[in-house]
Amino acid sequence: MQPFELLLNQQKLARRITELGEQITIDYARQTPVLLGVLKGCVVFLADLMRSISLPVEVEFVSAASYRNGRDQDDDVLFGGALPISLKARHVLIIEGVVDTGRTVSMILKQLAAQEPASVEIVTLLDKPASHRVGLEIKYKGFTIGNEFVIGYGLDNTQLYRNLPFIGKMIDR
Repeated sequence: MQPFELLLNQQKLARRITELGEQITIDYARQTPVLLGVLKGCVVFLADLMRSISLPVEVEFVSAASYRNGRDQDDDVLFGGALPISLKARHVLIIEGVVDTGRTVSMILKQLAAQEPASVEIVTLLDKPASHRVGLEIKYKGFTIGNEFVIGYGLDNTQLYRNLPFIGKMIDR
């Protein structure tokens, strides 16, 4: 097991996710937004976030992977799965566990534009602005962190550690 240290505990995560859900509820009053989860890192965050939103929501997923071999990000982003519903004139919230370089969410934004949604916003639990390689406007951020490699709460290192109930920072040996 690779060593890590606690970055964000369960209480901090729960409090902030509740705040994000309350803000989304206000911003999308009388709407039915589509929560578009980016697999796999969003799963735990999305599950908690949607329970904090006091509106009807639809949930869909896209699969995208840019870290396939551990801690080094691959040059390409692999996508899987097509959306089974039309997003034309819909309000879409892209749900990410972490926005690192921003390439994945940028590619998703380009793909969604062809469907002519009414609006598209990004919701991320963690944002790493120092790592961004593309310009992004992220409307809903849980936490801004540095360039550390993080695990837990749905985020992994070679598919491990997703089940940790907190966010940990990997420690180099």
